[in-house]
Amino acid sequence: MAGPALADHSSEEHAAHLAAQAADPHAGHQGPASAQPGAQVAFADVPLLDQDGRELRLKDDLVGDRIVVMGFVYTSCTTVCPVISAILQKLQKQLGERAGGDVQLISLSIDPLRDTPERLHEYAGRFDAGPGWRWLTGSGEAVADTLKGLGTWTANYQDHPSLIMVGDGRTGQWTRFYGFTDPAVLMARVDELSAAREHSGHEALAQETHP
Repeated sequence: MAGPALADHSSEEHAAHLAAQAADPHAGHQGPASAQPGAQVAFADVPLLDQDGRELRLKDDLVGDRIVVMGFVYTSCTTVCPVISAILQKLQKQLGERAGGDVQLISLSIDPLRDTPERLHEYAGRFDAGPGWRWLTGSGEAVADTLKGLGTWTANYQDHPSLIMVGDGRTGQWTRFYGFTDPAVLMARVDELSAAREHSGHEALAQETHP
């Protein structure tokens, strides 16, 4: 049996790839899609701003005990970040009324010096972001502290990997998804976390009924 054929990348495709990286260094960091379960997460208690200029705390005001899907982008990125946002846009559609209810979508800017609330508001509109999808920025220090707590900080924001995190604020279970993850994979993880909640709730009820 013949082995798999090697991809034939033309010189034109290679040149286009290099040009994209030159225009946006972040373009070279999407990598293959992969998942890292059991991610350690801590929430910095710092003020952030959403796309409407409202001050909030990530853990208290958005995560709480919800299931959360969080992406990391910056608005001047023209290659990788729009794809990450489009993935969340598709997920928002799949979630329907659950978005903003038991599931919270979050996009956190990794370029807070340029990404003002006004700029995020305009950018969010490109992806039809509904009320269940919040876009966050803040001071450079606050965003850096937030990224460090989430284990996603890099010294140069353009070197930031393509990343979407899915977790349960109630149980503290988090998974990092690197690369361009299929929205169906993210949805499956959301459903797994929801099912685990229902299972634990049934067990707790059974223990109360039959101590």
